[in-house]
Amino acid sequence: QVQLAESGGGSVMPGGSLRLSCAASGYDFSSASMGWIRQAPGTEREAVAIIDPYGNKGYSDSVKGRFSISADRGKKSIYLQMNNLKLEDTAMYYCAADVSGRHQRMGFVPQAFEYWGQGTQVTVSS
Repeated sequence: QVQLAESGGGSVMPGGSLRLSCAASGYDFSSASMGWIRQAPGTEREAVAIIDPYGNKGYSDSVKGRFSISADRGKKSIYLQMNNLKLEDTAMYYCAADVSGRHQRMGFVPQAFEYWGQGTQVTVSS
């Protein structure tokens, strides 16, 4: 079965950095688009980064220039390097997989991802 396991969350001060990791299994990783979705308490889920099987990347405006998504297809893993973290980046971060190309029809939205991990908490506070 599909499994996505996130790690790397934690607490940092504003301006700090964190690197999230996600290990995937149970599906054809090489043909899936992968993304990071976040949700803060009381808010809707937000798709923040995506990488497709060809290495094309996309970011939400809220993180562009500060976050960087990457993938290691050999390790079936993706990563999210988060720099210059802000208070508003505080959220639960989920690794997600789009195995059928839904984001090409639906756009860069959380609903385009069929499989999700359990999430890892990122807290930015002073």
